[in-house]
Parts: sequence; structure tokens; C-alpha cells
Amino acid sequence: MSASPTLLSCRDLSRRFGGLLAIDRLSFDVAEGEILGLIGPNGSGKTTFFNVLTGIYPASGGSVEFAGARVTGLRPQQIYRVGISRTFQRSRLCLPLSVFDNIMVGNHSRLDHGPWLNLFHRAGLRRQVSENFAEARELIQVFNRSLADRMLEAVGGISLIDRRRIEICRAMISRPRLLLLDEPSAGMTREETSRLMDDILEVKRRFGRLTIVLIEHEMSVIERCTDRCVVLDYGKKLCEGTYAQVAQNPLVRQAYLGIS
Repeated sequence: MSASPTLLSCRDLSRRFGGLLAIDRLSFDVAEGEILGLIGPNGSGKTTFFNVLTGIYPASGGSVEFAGARVTGLRPQQIYRVGISRTFQRSRLCLPLSVFDNIMVGNHSRLDHGPWLNLFHRAGLRRQVSENFAEARELIQVFNRSLADRMLEAVGGISLIDRRRIEICRAMISRPRLLLLDEPSAGMTREETSRLMDDILEVKRRFGRLTIVLIEHEMSVIERCTDRCVVLDYGKKLCEGTYAQVAQNPLVRQAYLGIS
């Protein structure tokens, strides 16, 4: 991965909540096409980092560059438009809506919302819906071919693992360059987690230039899916390297693995 250009660069990034320093001068790079694991104990700042990166929280200090341009201080909508998309640890799906509708929530920046198309140019509207339906169906087939035949079903009747797949598809439908996955295996069984790992690796195979940052507590996912890891503790970076390297680091074993 060292030969690949840097896509994301964080330098001395900090986020403070009153007297709590949730992210403390965090610096690391992510190469284009890399799958980076972001790991650490609960409360170590992983999701806070995602929230700062995507503009939900402003940074208290430091900077982030994406594709060579500074994105620190941009609003979430602007972050989304430059090519960064994400999932959330807790599901954000609207259960009464269909699989297709939930995926299209992630595609709003590429849709024509103007009154001319929606009120007067009905043929153009039908064509846009048809094209987007085909695109969403093709994407969901990467994860589960049978789910692609349930595009008009309400998400409330879909299994947990397929809901996770729908959330990933919603994040990917905007064709991001950087995909942020926040604990995608949360609440899943061992078998479902294994199938989700297959999904992530298949996505990487199909979309080779896609860069992924993965927050995950399930170490089997990190070990199998990531090229490299960054370990956080109390908002600080403890170390970075391959999973095998960080798993043997004494600071990581003490702070994260519970081994002194």
C-alpha cells in the first residue's frame, strides 16, 4: 500500500467536549484503495473521529485533508459531496420504507429535485427512477442476490444482516471515494459476521479504488479484512501497522486486549 497515493491525511486533529479531550492530536494517513482498521477500547475516540471527519462535530484543532484539499470545517453535506460517505453504529434505516427508498436516501445529491422534472416532465422522472432502481439493484446484488428481488419490500421485514447490507449500499450509492464503516457487525452472530466479512472483501474486489476505514470490535473482522490498523486509546494514537504488528504491541495488549 505504500506505493498508493495518500487519500486522507489527519494532522494533530483534536476534539474537545468541555474538559474532555476526546481526540488528542491524532495524526495518520490513509492510502487510496486501502482498508484501514480503526480499533481501540470503548470511549477511545473512534466514532468521534468519524463524526469530526464527516462534519457532524467541528474539530477543536488540527486539520484533515482529503484528496489533497483541506476539508476541516466543511458541513456534512459538503463532506458528502467531495466523496466521503459513512454508516452508523446504530441503524439509521427507516423501517416502513422500502429497500429501494432507503438506498436512495444516500443518493440525494445526484437526483434532480427541481419542480420541472417532478411536476411537468413525467417521462424524465420515470426514466430517472428507472435508472436509479437499476443502479441500486445492481449494487445490492453484490451483497445478496435474493435481496435484489425484494427492492420494494419494507425494510422492517428484512433480517439484521441484510439491513446492514442495505446501509452499506446506501452509503455506496453516491459513489464515494472513501467509505467509513462504524461497527457493521454489531449485534450479529458469528456466522453473520463471517458472511459480512465476505461482503466487505467482495466490495473491495469489485470496487478496487474504493478506500475503507473500518471501526470494529470483532477482531476476526479486523484481522481478515484490513491492510493496516490504527489503535486509539483515550483519543490518542497508540500505534499503527498490520494487525499482526499491533496485536503484539505491549501498549495495545494492555489497553485493548487486557493482557499485561
